[in-house]
Amino acid sequence: MDRTKTLAAGAAGVVVVALLVAVLVPGALSAPRAATQPGNVDIADTTIQPQAVGGQIVALQVNTTLRHRGNPSPNVTVRLRAIDAESGLLETTRTVEVGELADDRERVVPATLSVAREGGYRIETVVYQDGQRVDTGRQEVRGLAALVPEYARTPIQFADETTLPPLGVSVQAATESQATLDITAQLINRGSVQSDDVEVSVIARQADSNLVADRDAADVATIEPGRTTGTTLTVSVPNNYNYYVDGVLKKDGVIVDTTRTAVNLNPSERIAVNETRQSVELEVSDFERDRRPDRDEERVEAGGESDSATPGFGVPVAALALLVGGLLARRRTA
Repeated sequence: MDRTKTLAAGAAGVVVVALLVAVLVPGALSAPRAATQPGNVDIADTTIQPQAVGGQIVALQVNTTLRHRGNPSPNVTVRLRAIDAESGLLETTRTVEVGELADDRERVVPATLSVAREGGYRIETVVYQDGQRVDTGRQEVRGLAALVPEYARTPIQFADETTLPPLGVSVQAATESQATLDITAQLINRGSVQSDDVEVSVIARQADSNLVADRDAADVATIEPGRTTGTTLTVSVPNNYNYYVDGVLKKDGVIVDTTRTAVNLNPSERIAVNETRQSVELEVSDFERDRRPDRDEERVEAGGESDSATPGFGVPVAALALLVGGLLARRRTA
């Protein structure tokens, strides 16, 4: 009889402890935390490309690919920042509300950043989930000045071949004080359609004083795709001086291409054009991501337990204690 009382008292003690744990410890009898925590969201990749190019402003299309794993993740937000690569000053920022991400898949989040068409920028991408930063990445874009505004785009350019200089100069007539020059501008259509209406002009500048001696302009005839044509213009300048001749190509009043050559009319002194040019091209760096540990791993390190562990005795222990207590009580009454 004493043994039966002892077992019954022990089972009752287990039941009492289990009930106290269920009351005092939050989640002791609830489902594992891993079943209720939001899933993991990070940046898989980003791409940057010019969307619209103006005279002073360029709109950059930034596509951020988010990767989601696990349970649904509500309240996801993407923040983009454009920071001047030289000064480090913030140029512009944009926030996109993504909403909830579900299922194990990727989702592209598009956004547009408008920046000045000069220099370069560092584009930073930050992902938030419920206001908490979960991932960060960055990418650089340089050479925006090389982008041609939409209003200035034309397939017509000055030809620049070894055997065919962009500006060819010949003396039409000359006296002791005056020289008349025929300047032929060689233009090429590098596009796939007929040329637009463009205008070519030449400006003759005296080499020493840089004063404009004369100028001329003419409309360019239609140029078929891939073809080259010459447009001849005439200038009259004082003889026995050297000149720089600038060629300017315009579309709707906008300069789209330029070139320069030298004309030596002074027999005792010669000049030449400096052919050194600095090429500027649009460059976009590879995407760099700040690797951050998953929030599940952070919780394991901080709490010393995994999300799948249940604090306290849990449901199985409580049920077992109740079952044992019931059997013992039944045996006692029997």
